Amino acid sequence: MDARRHRAGEATPDLCRACKLTREHTVMAVDADGRILRVVCGFCGSEHNYRGGGDEGEAAPAPRLAVERERTEPRMSTRGPDDADDLEARLRRVLREELGFTPGAPAEKWRGGELVLRPGKPGLQEKKWPIDAFFNKVVMIRNRLRTLEQQVNASDLPEDAKVRLQSYITGCYGSLTSFNVLFADEV
Repeated sequence: MDARRHRAGEATPDLCRACKLTREHTVMAVDADGRILRVVCGFCGSEHNYRGGGDEGEAAPAPRLAVERERTEPRMSTRGPDDADDLEARLRRVLREELGFTPGAPAEKWRGGELVLRPGKPGLQEKKWPIDAFFNKVVMIRNRLRTLEQQVNASDLPEDAKVRLQSYITGCYGSLTSFNVLFADEV
């Protein structure tokens, strides 16, 4: 582990417990000596204790999205009791269905690509992210908007307040249509 002092909010590689790959994480908590305690995965959003950075020299293979696993396996398949990955996939599928989250898959042409932000001023460094991580963030925003919409509709707010909040949510959905180019066409 690093001897340097870390701060919450900075990026660090770590082995993600959910993805089972070394990915870029955001530091959530550090101790008094600046040692990382807790991180959140930049790809899947899972929070977990810091595991020491993972294998920084080893390139992570192209991620197999949970959505792809779910499309290739039969729904709620029954397997042996020792198959923990299958149990995890089933739990994810049930939660997604019950919460109304719809899976989305990036178009094949984008998978494994990079999102590059190049500053307009010469001499400034560009920023690169795996496009799969960016895609995942867009899907997470959409799903959280859907949850917010459900909460607003189920609340005890006056109808005029619900309508006003719903119009903001609708505007956010409209802004997200800019990212439709990322999604694969559903057959």
